[in-house]
Amino acid sequence: MNKEELLKIWQRFADNNDFILNPDKNHVDLAAKGVLENEKKCGLKLCPCRLRDGTRERDLELICPCNFKSQDIWREKGRCWCGLFVKK
Repeated sequence: MNKEELLKIWQRFADNNDFILNPDKNHVDLAAKGVLENEKKCGLKLCPCRLRDGTRERDLELICPCNFKSQDIWREKGRCWCGLFVKK
């Protein structure tokens, strides 16, 4: 998968929801680079901003996009952990 394909997937994920991709293109590009690097190293599209503990079960919780709406940071700051998705 390349960056453009990943960005299209993220955009489709955001469509018709109460959040959008961060309007800061540089931030989104940096997140995409990190996710794709993690996919090459770990075989999973893991959030680049969260630390893995190396166990498959825990790592699966870090696949981007994660279940960010259940996190405190979503309620408090209106964004996912890494700021890729933000409230409209």
